[in-house]
Amino acid sequence: MLFNSPEFIFFFLPITLILFFILGKINNKLAIFLLLIASLFFYSWGKLEYLLLISSSVLFNYFWGILLEREILTHQKKLYLGIGILVNLGLLGYFKYSNFFLESTNHLFNISPAFQKIALPLGISFFTFQQIGYLADTCYGKVKVHNFLHYGLFVCFFPQLVAGPIVNSQDILPQFNEEYTYKFNIEDLAIGMSIFTFGLFKKIVIADSLSVYVAPLFNNATWGINPTLFEAWGGALAYTFQLYFDFSGYSDMAIGLARMFRIKLPQNFNSPYKAFCIIDFWRRWHISLSNFLRDYLYIPLGGNRNGTMRRDFNLMTTMLLGGLWHGAGWTFVFWGGLHGIYLVVNNYWHSFLKNLGHNPDSPKGFIKVVGVAITFTLVVVSWVIFRADSISAAGAILRGMAGLNGMMIPETIANSLWSIRYMFTTIGANFTYYSAQAEYNFIMPFIWTILLLPVIWFLPNTQEWMSSFEIKSEQTQINKEPQPEPENLISTIPYKPIWQLNIGYGILIGCILFITLKFSFALPQTNFLYFNF
Repeated sequence: MLFNSPEFIFFFLPITLILFFILGKINNKLAIFLLLIASLFFYSWGKLEYLLLISSSVLFNYFWGILLEREILTHQKKLYLGIGILVNLGLLGYFKYSNFFLESTNHLFNISPAFQKIALPLGISFFTFQQIGYLADTCYGKVKVHNFLHYGLFVCFFPQLVAGPIVNSQDILPQFNEEYTYKFNIEDLAIGMSIFTFGLFKKIVIADSLSVYVAPLFNNATWGINPTLFEAWGGALAYTFQLYFDFSGYSDMAIGLARMFRIKLPQNFNSPYKAFCIIDFWRRWHISLSNFLRDYLYIPLGGNRNGTMRRDFNLMTTMLLGGLWHGAGWTFVFWGGLHGIYLVVNNYWHSFLKNLGHNPDSPKGFIKVVGVAITFTLVVVSWVIFRADSISAAGAILRGMAGLNGMMIPETIANSLWSIRYMFTTIGANFTYYSAQAEYNFIMPFIWTILLLPVIWFLPNTQEWMSSFEIKSEQTQINKEPQPEPENLISTIPYKPIWQLNIGYGILIGCILFITLKFSFALPQTNFLYFNF
């Protein structure tokens, strides 16, 4: 079931909300049970076989967590923790990486035996990592849970089940014990609906509208058609904004839906294209995954505590595995490796600036503008690899972006260039006749870019709009101790309260929701891009 589907918006959500708060007046356990059953229903909608998978995973990890809570020797706990992690990774590996392993093996040894492809269950990457974090926290005494309903809902809570955020048990489980969670509150409902509406607008009106300019470029590259300069940049930019607003929209909807139930989820997306360097980008993009990789992989590997060479190795290992987490394919490995290289170079550059007496974490003025522009360009390049079906397809698009596949400009545009046309001719541009539709598709990605760049660079994001209503970011979460890894901490942004709980903003939200629903009925329903991971 999709957040942007009519059955979710008009049936599942209102019915679940009403029943949750009715049962909350009677008994908290009944309300939790209802929400757990509703979440499992949501997850298994159209795919009943997924129910057995997630139920088995939840049961195993719950009882394994009880085993880890026992008073046993430290080395035994670590052994049990290792077994628990291996079981979870084994489940994830079977469903997510079996096809990749078999296809790579077949290609390497030039064999082609027939094998049944294994379907990837929705959300398995997210709920697997979430439960690995729970086992680790339980092993080291950070969390204790004896209530199966609470644990089941912690894993299966439908707003964040399929595509995150990857929530921390220390932040979510205590909220299930609070009496206020089960008491209806009109303010939380209004706040949640507003955030949900912002996210729905981003997904349907912006991301889905951009999708039509993305597929032609990447499909043509897969089929061996080399894109020219403007075609390559147009498609790459379209995907850059599609992914941004699709994932940002999902993150808003998840936070908004949870808030309707009086549950506060952590911020997962913080204007990453405003980042002034790649380190800053990873403080802002998919925050919950970045924090998981930091806390449960990068720091256990040694972090930056054992010299620069070991730090670089740890960063590369973390980013390669982070890339592989996103998908079973060499493009994801290359994408993770590229960001690992970005981060390594970025760290050396920061060290160089510090030696000169500058503060690289607080650039000002023109230096910051240049940093944002360079970072944005590097991210666009990396998204090409992330989206492409193969390394060769990614290479074709990147060559096009570098101008190595030549240039083609629609003739009607060329005729309006006048003297500039001669300059384009001297650098190898061809002026070709396009159909009206092809010319429209050629121009529109650049128009979208002109419209959206000011939005992502200068307008406040949802958390900034809603900052006076306790929209949490990771650095303000309950009992969150500061980590000794400054290059990975999330920067604190001084939000200014803008959105207010009044009739005027209610009318505004209603208009945005009406426009969004009109778009949703006119366009086909599409999955969120992160559902693929």
